[in-house]
Amino acid sequence: MNHFKRTTVTSALPYANGPVHIGHLAGVYIPADIYVRYLRLKGEEVLFIGGSDEHGVPITIKAKKEGVTPQDIVDRYHGIIKKSFEEFGISFDIYSRTTSKTHRELAAKFFKTIYDKGGFLEKTSEQYFDVSAQQFLADRYITGKCPICGNENAYGDQCEACGTSLNPTDLINPKSAISGSAPVLRETKHWYLPLDQHEAWLRKWILEEHKEWKPNVYGQCKSWLDLGLQPRAVSRDLDWGIPVPIEDAEGKVLYVWFDAPIGYISNTKELLPNDWEKWWKDPETRLLHFIGKDNIVFHCIVFPAILKAEGSYILPDNVPANEFLNLEGDKISTSRNWAVWLHEYLEDFPGKQDILRYVLTANAPETKDNDFTWKDFQARNNNELVAIFGNFINRALVLTQKYFDGKVPIQRNLTNYDQQTIEEFVNVKYEVEKYLDNFRFRDAQKEAMNLARIGNKYLADTEPWKLAKTDMNRVETILNLSLQIAANLAIAFEPFLPFTSAKLRKMLNMNEFNWKDLGSIQLLNAGVKLEISELLFEKIEDEVITNQIQKLLDTKKANKASAFQAHPVKSNVSFDEFMKMDIRVGSVLECQKVPKADKLLQFRIADGLVDRTIISGIAQYYPHPEELIGTQVCFIANFEARKLRGIMSEGMILSAEDADGRLILIQPKAQVTNGVEVK
Repeated sequence: MNHFKRTTVTSALPYANGPVHIGHLAGVYIPADIYVRYLRLKGEEVLFIGGSDEHGVPITIKAKKEGVTPQDIVDRYHGIIKKSFEEFGISFDIYSRTTSKTHRELAAKFFKTIYDKGGFLEKTSEQYFDVSAQQFLADRYITGKCPICGNENAYGDQCEACGTSLNPTDLINPKSAISGSAPVLRETKHWYLPLDQHEAWLRKWILEEHKEWKPNVYGQCKSWLDLGLQPRAVSRDLDWGIPVPIEDAEGKVLYVWFDAPIGYISNTKELLPNDWEKWWKDPETRLLHFIGKDNIVFHCIVFPAILKAEGSYILPDNVPANEFLNLEGDKISTSRNWAVWLHEYLEDFPGKQDILRYVLTANAPETKDNDFTWKDFQARNNNELVAIFGNFINRALVLTQKYFDGKVPIQRNLTNYDQQTIEEFVNVKYEVEKYLDNFRFRDAQKEAMNLARIGNKYLADTEPWKLAKTDMNRVETILNLSLQIAANLAIAFEPFLPFTSAKLRKMLNMNEFNWKDLGSIQLLNAGVKLEISELLFEKIEDEVITNQIQKLLDTKKANKASAFQAHPVKSNVSFDEFMKMDIRVGSVLECQKVPKADKLLQFRIADGLVDRTIISGIAQYYPHPEELIGTQVCFIANFEARKLRGIMSEGMILSAEDADGRLILIQPKAQVTNGVEVK
């Protein structure tokens, strides 16, 4: 690490079709901000780049639904997102967007450079076309029946009911989301990045040269590489995006996954038009990407392949990706409004940004998914920030005001116990640095909080309020050392709680500070007049937390009601059409989860004739699939066989969707003969 002159830090570009929530903050932006603030404190040269990702199909769908333009959508949410980050102290050097002129020009230049080098494949394939609308359909503009769970409103890329990844041609009875008509397959030409041609160097670069990457990052990369990389389209048929900058590409734009990461570079160029290249092309620059686990493949495999194909850019030195944060035991969901939105948090907890920063760092999903609960939020505030950090600062400053008129007293002879306490300062600095250097922010914050614990213990053990009756010289030393600990806390918590650190520095009249001073007992000079102290944190009462929990319960209740009302009776079918379905009962002989597919179960069914395998997207509702062995289920026997995750599925198991979205198997109440028909 020491051989680098500077560090470029990027954080994932949030998608500008909605506001940001605590999952975004915990997984990406707080860790990145902590690390950048740490480097700045150390006096290192660092650049922190952010921005909004503003192209792609979901934005066009939202615009169409609202009757506005895609630009209207991204303008609205770019402003909301940028303001939220500013209010939470995410200290970007620039926060721009992928609809900027600089970005359009640079992304087009990237494509053209690689194209001119022969770095793309040109392929013609069949894609769904809406004859009525006279346009090709992106995957999200195609809906139909999911072949796995039967959801009638699955998208062409994924069924949101069972989570299965799909291709548009997998859908049963596909229809256009634009006109409602049945689309037809037509040939279209696109350009592909041949990832398979980059596989050899990627394998060496990642698996041999970057074994220090976090296990979750390294493991996901290895899994993708072991499966074998395939060419990936870099263009698509759409009217919202950056036009493909070559002839014979009318109506085609750069695929959003290709243009978005180039936004890191274009935003740097926008900030430093004459000096941007050293941050992206100098081998003495270290490049770090802070992302969530859903972006690991793009930042560790795809984007490096793009940079390598262009030829003049450095590759990332590390990609410290986090897992996901859940909310009250349930996955955060924008569509279900199951989230704590940053702009709403600030309305309910004005001036309390640092409390959320602290709790999200303490619960950071660094190696596995973690959970945010309002009860834990309250407990960490009351039992740690108020009772430990805030209590120590308040006691030290109030005692100084009482006995020394608010002036820093003289540090006289240090006792052995004083020296022992001081040694603990130095250890804390070492531990915090060690964890920060290895992107372990949760542990680093915990060690920083140990400074406050040391201070509380020191005051409790020395009891200066008792000594004031007999030994004021000793009281001077105790309070001087306590104030030095307080000043150390102001430095140690600057990366984690910037608003609190600034408030504490003001109270201590502490004008200059940097990381190398952490651990010093000479941060405050004797005689310096302290500002009037105020409480750094205040207790959060039960009623406040009850209101937040009730807000979530109301959301869940509304989701259940809307889910229940969202399925009106479908159009009539004739008796003959119904009779074409061969619905039977069979016994479950085997049932297990499909490897690397969290939502799929593999059944082996005895149907009275021959055993058959059926894949069903109900794994999340049946966490112990072995318990289904020996039971009977209803299934469609004459459903067209399809290969899913490399397994041939020979039917469809029937289930009912409850009002809360749970899928429940349809099973006969009494045992019947395997193979009997359901009529």
